[in-house]
Amino acid sequence: MHADWIQAIERQLVEVPPGCLLESLGSQAPRLHRPGPHWAGRGRVETFSLFPGLTLSHLCFQSETFSHRHAALDSGLEITHCRRGRVGWEMKEGLTLYLGPGDLSLHPMDCCAHSTLRFPLGYYEGFSISLNPDTLARALPPALAQGGVSPQEILRRFCPQGRPISLPAQTALDHIFFPLYDLPEALRLPYYTLKVQELLLYLSQQAPAGERTSNQYLSQQVEIIRAIHDQLMAHPNQRITIEALAKEYHLNTSTLKAVFKAVYGQPIASHMKHHRMQEAARLLRETDLSIGDIAQQVGYENQSKFSNVFRDIFQVLPTEYRRQQSRDSKTEGRL
Repeated sequence: MHADWIQAIERQLVEVPPGCLLESLGSQAPRLHRPGPHWAGRGRVETFSLFPGLTLSHLCFQSETFSHRHAALDSGLEITHCRRGRVGWEMKEGLTLYLGPGDLSLHPMDCCAHSTLRFPLGYYEGFSISLNPDTLARALPPALAQGGVSPQEILRRFCPQGRPISLPAQTALDHIFFPLYDLPEALRLPYYTLKVQELLLYLSQQAPAGERTSNQYLSQQVEIIRAIHDQLMAHPNQRITIEALAKEYHLNTSTLKAVFKAVYGQPIASHMKHHRMQEAARLLRETDLSIGDIAQQVGYENQSKFSNVFRDIFQVLPTEYRRQQSRDSKTEGRL
């Protein structure tokens, strides 16, 4: 788990109260509203209409879920790029697709018209491009026309039989998308316009490979993995083997490990180690428990081993971390 990524998300959402979504369309004034009575997250969505039939949205969320609704266009195509965190949604036919940093997905818009976006790590930032291939083709920008780009052909090639596909993180995609993040406001629209055309030119020259759908799983399997994750998160002091979990939830171990990593982006052991250290950091900040007691609460009987693991994650020993946090809180109190 990247602490700097979480801090970057928090900076972007500093003006958004809990339970609220800040939405803006082009140059229009942002609109703050509550998407639903039970949503406790925070989010920001900035949407730009770049060409007839094509819009680009910058999404930033600090939440576990967000209900997503749009028209179920049979001929529509949605392209999603993940920058930070992880994002997943349930498609039709019982499939669930997850993306991690740098990944790209393409899917027909009728696949996810009434789906719930899920953010397994509790945060997400990315871009989403929605296009109507027929409308875009009727007013194709000159650069795309010169390059022989057919929006309908991109949809047919990457989403045969109306199924989604994902492309793993790669340098070519980083080159297209990463310059779009953190742009000065005056440069956003021109950059977005250029880079979206570059993306469509790039996709028009690619031949999708079958193995790129490897991070799609049955929704039922994903639900089981979420239940396993919740159990592990609720009991960081317990050491439960993968074999025991597989037996309890009636999964084979290889499926359990593969789906867990697809959803949460890390193997179970690595994910649990980071969670235990985050919980230990919270206890160091908020309680006066001894280092030994905190070690036991997060599943370490050996205090020395706990301290070494903590240092690997935070680059300081637990005792120094506690001193730093104490100094910082006293400094803030004097401001």
